[in-house]
Amino acid sequence: MRDWNQDIVRYPDPSIEVIDPRFSQYKIGNSAVERLWTGARWAEGPVWFGDGRYLLFSDIPNNRIMRWSEETGEVSVFRSPSNNSNGNTRDKQGRLITCEHSSRRVTRTEYDGNVTVLMDSFEGGRLNAPNDVVVHPDGHVWFTDPGYGILMNYEGHRAEFELPTNVYRLNPNTGAATVVTDELDKPNGLCFSPDFSRLYISDTGISHAPDHPSHVYVYDVVDNARLANGKPFCDMGSGFADGIRCDIDGNLWSSAGWVGEGFDGVHIFAPDGDLIGKIHLPEVCSNVCFGGVKRNRLFMTGSQSLYAVYVETQGAQVP
Repeated sequence: MRDWNQDIVRYPDPSIEVIDPRFSQYKIGNSAVERLWTGARWAEGPVWFGDGRYLLFSDIPNNRIMRWSEETGEVSVFRSPSNNSNGNTRDKQGRLITCEHSSRRVTRTEYDGNVTVLMDSFEGGRLNAPNDVVVHPDGHVWFTDPGYGILMNYEGHRAEFELPTNVYRLNPNTGAATVVTDELDKPNGLCFSPDFSRLYISDTGISHAPDHPSHVYVYDVVDNARLANGKPFCDMGSGFADGIRCDIDGNLWSSAGWVGEGFDGVHIFAPDGDLIGKIHLPEVCSNVCFGGVKRNRLFMTGSQSLYAVYVETQGAQVP
């Protein structure tokens, strides 16, 4: 395995592991995993802003959103306090959509910097602590609400659950929302397939045990509004998947962690659910996104750090 204490990496980078020949086409022989920055307490929610050539990501316990510049490599504070922000994405108009733990809401940052609350309650109860979020091409916002931000004060404020751990579909124009599934213990990361016909959701529930494997689930998206035929897509074994993204070929790139060396990093699954490759990191990986000019650079938020690697595929277009 790679020695992260050395400055020079011998190509090909041993941190990028081909498990199935189907992954070989995505590995670039002279592309290495780079640690771009370290200094977070729990980095999460990376989102790429191609028009500004920068990446935003959350540092949840430090109550801030960070900004990494592709042009200079510098990292600065984009927003502090951030209400213990977690997942981030962009809508069709390019505006930042954010899940906030301590305020228990989903927000939109307008062009002028003002923050609009899109949703903070459902049927009379406060949201638990929205976690991760994606936007459908029709403009609807889909997000998970497992409630990690109210389990303790470290990433939000300890509080009682007022709602089940649902996954929601929200109309940001009217505020109307529906529950698309309530059957997962702790729905966490989520992403659409490239054609938006399927939705993947990782479950990081506390019921995880040898007889209850940690799964990423896949659902059919019906009429762009409902989920059907939910089933396990892949088994994460003794570890967990967190944030997930698809590439243009339908492969699922999943953060992975809480096991140790040989597991922690990113696991890549073919569309049929087979594990085909791994990107090994020296710490737990929380989330991923594709970015760069050609959408061929995978950004990875680790426990305390931000990583990146160029791959020979592109992130699925969103939204």
